[in-house]
Amino acid sequence: MTRNTLDKKTLEVLKQKMSEGLLPQWVLTDPEVYQLELQKVFGRTWQFLAHESEFKEPGSYVTRWMVNDPVLLVKNSAGEIKAFLNSCTHRGTHLCTADFGKKKTFTCAYHGWSYNTDGELIGIVAGDKVYGEEMDKSEWGLRPIPKVAMYQGMIFGNLDPDAISLEEYLGDMKWYFDMLLGRSDGGMEVRGVPQRWVAQANWKSTSENFSADPYHVQTAHRSTVEMGISPKDPLYAGYGHQVVMEHGHGINVITSATGRSIHRYQSTPESMWPMFERNLTPEQADILSRTTVFVGGVYPNLSFVSPIHGTEGHLHNYLNFRVWRPLGPDKVEVWCWFMIDKAAPEDYKQEAYKGYIGSFGTSGTLEQDDTEIWARVVQASKGLMVRDKELSYNNVSNYLMGFGHVDPDPSFPGPGVAYPTCYIDAISRSMHEYWLELITKDINDSEEGC
Repeated sequence: MTRNTLDKKTLEVLKQKMSEGLLPQWVLTDPEVYQLELQKVFGRTWQFLAHESEFKEPGSYVTRWMVNDPVLLVKNSAGEIKAFLNSCTHRGTHLCTADFGKKKTFTCAYHGWSYNTDGELIGIVAGDKVYGEEMDKSEWGLRPIPKVAMYQGMIFGNLDPDAISLEEYLGDMKWYFDMLLGRSDGGMEVRGVPQRWVAQANWKSTSENFSADPYHVQTAHRSTVEMGISPKDPLYAGYGHQVVMEHGHGINVITSATGRSIHRYQSTPESMWPMFERNLTPEQADILSRTTVFVGGVYPNLSFVSPIHGTEGHLHNYLNFRVWRPLGPDKVEVWCWFMIDKAAPEDYKQEAYKGYIGSFGTSGTLEQDDTEIWARVVQASKGLMVRDKELSYNNVSNYLMGFGHVDPDPSFPGPGVAYPTCYIDAISRSMHEYWLELITKDINDSEEGC
């Protein structure tokens, strides 16, 4: 018999299955699970909003989303980046509808209320005549996002005013972000604007696929092997270490069969290498020098990849950030940023951007491979057999790769729990375990609705 609610019994069996390395397939498309996620996952975790390089001068702004909450980020006259709910305080209208731009004043298209870059209400049409002199404008400014913080140029927001700090939430991931974003003088910069598109997919599948699953690369992206872009060795994406961290974060440090990439420092210009070594610790510089690809994520919905792309003689490196914004249990909006070292030569930046466009984004070959498979996952996860919440072994997905027989490597120099292969489900299991912790926190012990 199929249950219609996420009751105590269902949750207990769900915990049991996940402790065995199994994830019930119905959690991907279940509407009740999705509603819990909106409140307990996205209402309580830190989410990536923007990079500081997107704000060139005072008045520069971008608009973003924290799932269903529209966000306006703007650099004020003092050079501070502020984040507000992108909603007029008069009647709640979506205030600024452009993706980016530069303004001194944001004026609501409904009744004409206007706000400055500090979010202060500065203008009301027919002000004193319709509201009287006693109306205090200072009480009707834009509502700030409860928590906003920055790390290595990355701006995050949190809708929970009682949430732990961003630095505490990132934890060990800060060490890897220092290596990826802080390796060069001036850090990273965003080039162009983030690409956006909608895919038929569940956000957990997309986040896991990108952050935790190098195992799919050889099969799903077989076309890149046939074109000579990727190695023929079926294990090539498995060499290196998969590193698990708290709060569902993780990173894959992919090297080669020898443990060292044949392209030092990810094929960046050799003139930049002394700068890397100056800005990084010896351990960070060593890892960076021998890694081919870094790919990982910050839970719940930020993923990143720092690859080597191109053909011999035309290789380049960049950093791709992406956010998976849920639009429903079976739909996601993908946001995709191209980032590169500010200190890199201009011609190198341009060639890297061309390689990025050909691989990722709406026209990218790799993106099209993934999008088709994500759609197949949700298509196969809506039927009666899969949605049976009695949780038999017939409706679970396998997360047993490396489960119980691959031990951590204590010699790995970076923080976190590092396993000596990237063909392992360690990060995936960690992500889903943290997901379960979040959605079951404070849940009522009663079994109403059973």
